[in-house]
Amino acid sequence: MMKAAVNNANNISFVNGIWRSFIQSQGAVRVAEHVQHFGNALMERRAAAHENILAERADFTLIRARGEGALEFLNAQLSNDIQLVDATHSQLASWCSPKGRMLVIFRIFRRGEDYYLHFPAGLQETVLKRLRMYVLRAKVTLDVADSELRVFGLSGPHAENMLRESAGFAPGSVDGCETQAEITVIRVAGSLPRFEIIAPPAAAAGLWEKLKRGAIPVGPPVWAWLDIMAGIPRVLPETSEAFVPQMANLEVIGGVNFKKGCYPGQEIVARMQYLGNLKQRMYRAHVDGDIAPRPGESIYAPNFPGQSAGTVVDAQASPQSGFDLLAVIQINSATAGELHLGSKTGPTLALQSLPYTFPPATRTE
Repeated sequence: MMKAAVNNANNISFVNGIWRSFIQSQGAVRVAEHVQHFGNALMERRAAAHENILAERADFTLIRARGEGALEFLNAQLSNDIQLVDATHSQLASWCSPKGRMLVIFRIFRRGEDYYLHFPAGLQETVLKRLRMYVLRAKVTLDVADSELRVFGLSGPHAENMLRESAGFAPGSVDGCETQAEITVIRVAGSLPRFEIIAPPAAAAGLWEKLKRGAIPVGPPVWAWLDIMAGIPRVLPETSEAFVPQMANLEVIGGVNFKKGCYPGQEIVARMQYLGNLKQRMYRAHVDGDIAPRPGESIYAPNFPGQSAGTVVDAQASPQSGFDLLAVIQINSATAGELHLGSKTGPTLALQSLPYTFPPATRTE
């Protein structure tokens, strides 16, 4: 048993080393062991707005759920209908506390009979430990799959054609999923065609090599900026348990199913939906300056004196200057239009449009 455990650990280290060495050979620049860019962060950000880019995704992690009880277990825990996840369809879903506050947002997809949960790596230990507490007698095992599969992104005006030429396929619709020859491709929302690619390290490296002939390598912050521009939230350690799904527009982008059965926090999420008492929404904004807004940082407004009127979800450097961000803000304060970051006299936030619209609110008082 001891020898088998040691051999397994050595194998994981070897597999992880393949991808790490490969990405390093591509010119990756690490800061505190985390890939940040590939030599020119500003050029990479500017390229993402109009050109084809390849994005390292080491800031996210994968948990695999396997076993005959995996579907039933996940469906009883998450905000979306996991029965709709199959070989051709992925989805977003949140895992909530009993109070309806999101602990994490997952991108869920299938490879074979196994389900995979893709989410920010900073939450890996907490989420895995807490999820396992709910397994009880369910016939499901949960483990980290980062040693077996690597994830990277492809975005740009020619991304779909590039994938078809290099991998032989590409899903045609958002949330579409397809797996061929060990490679899984998921189409995600964006102003340009955008895909997440999941494969064993050797296959991932081979496909990256083919795709980079027509794309610029970029670090994880650039992909995070593309998520912001697409209005896709991510729950980070600083904001875990801060928002009910509707506050982050999760039901607007297909991350909540109101017809499925119970899950933790479901009663609160449903009540907010059907009683129409949502007072906060997620908005996209821009702020000038040289200091990056922090996830969880407060936003202030004159019509909400003495207390926070909102919270930063995520922020990334803009390709031009300043920072673009997503923030959950009091609807009345956003409507009033005067918003400040960090304090009542802090930098002014300029609200920007999202690529989707909110459903009519029945009550916001």
